[in-house]
Order: sequence, then structure tokens, then C-alpha cells
Amino acid sequence: MRIPAHSVCTAIRDDIVAGVYERGGRLTEELLARRYGVSRVPVREALRTLEAEGFVVTRRHAGACVAEPTEQEAADLLEMRMLLEPLGAARAAQRRTEAHLKVLRGLVRLGQERSRRGNSEDLRSLGGWFHETLAQASGSPALTSTLAQLRHKIAWMYAVEAPANPAESWAEHGGIVDAVARGDSERARAITALHTERASAVHRLRFPGGGDRPERVRTSQRPVNMTGLRH
Repeated sequence: MRIPAHSVCTAIRDDIVAGVYERGGRLTEELLARRYGVSRVPVREALRTLEAEGFVVTRRHAGACVAEPTEQEAADLLEMRMLLEPLGAARAAQRRTEAHLKVLRGLVRLGQERSRRGNSEDLRSLGGWFHETLAQASGSPALTSTLAQLRHKIAWMYAVEAPANPAESWAEHGGIVDAVARGDSERARAITALHTERASAVHRLRFPGGGDRPERVRTSQRPVNMTGLRH
């Protein structure tokens, strides 16, 4: 059975994000095909997709290599997310289904429960699922796909510290869902914008200036004030 290229693409992307392949390192079709147990054809297709996404570059005399994004490119990703996440939330308020709301509310309940227990790994996964579901609720495949790519690339370029107050973070998630459920686009946009800005403040570059010490992302770091957004 031929393994589809998108499955190979996902596997290579996940390994790039996890740091299995070093930045700037070569990605030879033969070795990748052997690693994932496939022919070179789906590997070649996967590398083309990953190049379009910005994870891979083709260099003369070297072939496919893991990209080496600059600090400015990494900062741009966070800025793009701060623009697009609120847009997705506003669209979700207009287009969400009852199924989306059920999943979002379930994730908020789990997140609030886990935040009381202090399990940061569970919270990170739940947060990812929450924002992925929120993007899907926007009803825009293009926006959902773009946000998914941003999440992958941000996870690759940044280490994320656990929030100082996870319960507050999940209260913000709950506020977003409440606004989406009421169809209040502007409120959903506003809460998501503040939430995303604060989340960006705990991101640290994995390779600042080509080194290995994570560096704090420079943002305004304004605290999220939920009071002013409550009716």
C-alpha cells in the first residue's frame, strides 16, 4: 500500500518541530525514505510541501535542508498570529455550529479542571486543541490552514513557559467561548486579542542570534483585563 505524501509530510514536519533534524541540516530523500519506510516519491512530494510552508529550503549543491529562520521572521509569526487568531474568533461567533460549541465548552471544563491540578503538559495540549477547534469554527478552511501552519512554526521556533496563572488563562478561554456562543463577534475578537498578546509574552526564541539560549519575546506585555470586557 502506498503511503500518502501528506502522512510523510506530517511525520517530517513533526520531527523538524521536535528538533530531530538540526536547523540547516540536509534532508536527503534516500535517508528520509528509509527512516519512514516509504519510497522516495512521497518524500519528494513532502519536501516540496514543507518548502512551501517554510520548514525546508533548497540549496545549490546541497539539496533540501532544514530552514534557518531569522529572529525577525520568528517575530513576524507571533505578530501574524495576534492578527489572525482574533479574526478567527470573530468569524467563529458568526459561523460556529452546536458541535463546535460542545467541543469548546468541554475543552474549557477540562482546562479549568487540569489548571487546578497544575498539569502543564495536559494544559498545553488542551490549549492547542482549543485554538484548533476555534479556528475550525470560523468556517474558513484557508484561515484554519494558515493558523495551523503558524502554530507548527511557532512551536518549532519558540519554547513556551507555563503561564503563571493557568486558571486565569482558562477563564479567558471560557470568555471567548461565551462570546462565540452569543454570536458577539466584537467581544470574541477583543478577548482573543488580549489573550493572544499575553500568551506571546511567555514565548522564548529557541535560537536567538544563532545561539541556544531562549530569549524573551518583546511585546507590550499589557495584562489582560477581563473586567473591562464583561457586560
